[in-house]
Amino acid sequence: MRLHLPRPRSLAAQLFAMQVVLVAAVVAGCAVFAYVTDRAQAEETARRQSTATATAVAESPAVVAAARSADPTAALQPYAEALRLRSGVNFVVIMAPDGTRWTHPEPEQIGRTYLGHIDPAVRGETFSETHMGVLGRSVRTVAPVVDHEDGGRVIALVSAGITIEKISEQVREQVTALLGMAGAALALGGAGTYVINARLRRHTKGMNATELSRMHDYHEAALHAVREGLVMLDGQRRIALINDGARELLGLAGPDGDEVVGRPAAELGLPASLTGALLASEPRVDELHLTDERVLVVNTRPVVGGERRGTVVTLRDRTELQALSGELDSERGFTEALRSQAHEAANRLHTVVSLIELGRVDEAVGFATAELELAQALTDRVVTAVGEPVLAALLLGKAAQANERGVELTLTDDSRIDDGVLPVSLPSRDLVTILGNLIDNAVEAAGDGAASPPPVGAVGARGVGALREAAADGGRGARVTVTALAEDGELLLRVGDSGPGVRPEDREAVLDRGWSTRGPGRGLGLALVRQAVTRACGSLTLAESPLGGAEFTVRLPLAATAPRRPAVEVRA
Repeated sequence: MRLHLPRPRSLAAQLFAMQVVLVAAVVAGCAVFAYVTDRAQAEETARRQSTATATAVAESPAVVAAARSADPTAALQPYAEALRLRSGVNFVVIMAPDGTRWTHPEPEQIGRTYLGHIDPAVRGETFSETHMGVLGRSVRTVAPVVDHEDGGRVIALVSAGITIEKISEQVREQVTALLGMAGAALALGGAGTYVINARLRRHTKGMNATELSRMHDYHEAALHAVREGLVMLDGQRRIALINDGARELLGLAGPDGDEVVGRPAAELGLPASLTGALLASEPRVDELHLTDERVLVVNTRPVVGGERRGTVVTLRDRTELQALSGELDSERGFTEALRSQAHEAANRLHTVVSLIELGRVDEAVGFATAELELAQALTDRVVTAVGEPVLAALLLGKAAQANERGVELTLTDDSRIDDGVLPVSLPSRDLVTILGNLIDNAVEAAGDGAASPPPVGAVGARGVGALREAAADGGRGARVTVTALAEDGELLLRVGDSGPGVRPEDREAVLDRGWSTRGPGRGLGLALVRQAVTRACGSLTLAESPLGGAEFTVRLPLAATAPRRPAVEVRA
């Protein structure tokens, strides 16, 4: 047998019940207070009314004259009854100084003794009291009738009063009206409370306080546990929520990190392309954006519920993956270089074998010797000038790739980097990113700008020598020059090409993510170069190459405390 416990009421239902009880308590308290206040005010009003009536009767000359007569009742009874009906009091009793009634609303009580205190009135004082009489408990006032012609002697007494029952009836009428208004107020308050709580129920999805608290705890734990960045913007594009991962990825984890919430996204100092993605109204899917130190994958989706309520942004760090991808491209390039060299070696070997088979041994030996000297020349030049093994291997591999594409890659005579010069703070990965991307772009540009680059097959056994002859004959050979120099406390890397160059109108945007002349999906290499240069506190200059194309110059400080240079400079 399973025991089904009732589900706790939702937060909206609990608030509704609490508000109804509160409104009812306030209305009931007001009703009790009004009843007590009205009762006191009614008794005070009755006291004033009875005092006014008794005083007016006691000062009447007709009453004084009747009190002197032999039969006061005959003259005063009709007068007292008429006055009682007009004044609204319950009784007007005129009596002798000893308390014998001369008038009374009930005629059978005439001649009997008055029930109540009369001593102060006999002494000439007017006083009020609450006392039980023939008509019941009443608020009454007793006033003396003074004969001024007889030396101010008290010749009669007048008592006027209103019963408590009549006072209670008046109060009941007022309380009934009050309760009616209180009921209307309770109904109106209950209706307003119901409407408000119905809206609250929609917002809380019918969850109770415990469920909301548990969800908040899960929400906070999830935000801090997720390594990916999560940013939520409100309808005014302000930061409504940001987790620890997003603070770190966006570089907002400093001392002012806690002040990010509530700030407009446009004022966070992020790169323009990333800011544009955050502020975009349309969804963004797996877009790559670069900050000064990271490569981020950005996804955005607007929150829509009848109106635009904000945007949810997720951020993934692709810096390490991009670096590994770059290393993989380098390894692939080395593989291609080895394949190209193997292909060239096979062609040379076939040529040598063919010459030997033809009996032309001397020519075979001369050809082999010349090719070995030519192939070793660039290797010796690179190894001699560049003592840094990573850069030397990169240059040799890129030279082989360029040779296969019909582009002559040369290292300038003034290049010189001794082994051990580069500091630990300048990682080899960044050097590969910078120089590798610049050479790749230069080779592509030079290949596009060549008048008629020789095909790979035409290079054949002569390799670079054939390319040099083609350049000399054609006058417009595809060329790339590389300068690698470490001196005066900085590392200089310069790559120039003989390609078409960069148009003046594109020079400002050439280093932005996505800029490329080769269609969509390209344009990340130069942006990665700029990021690596910025990370190393260096500078990147774009100018026109003496070969006719573009020339990129990178200067990186070799000292850890070197001043930061402008990241990008564009010259005509």
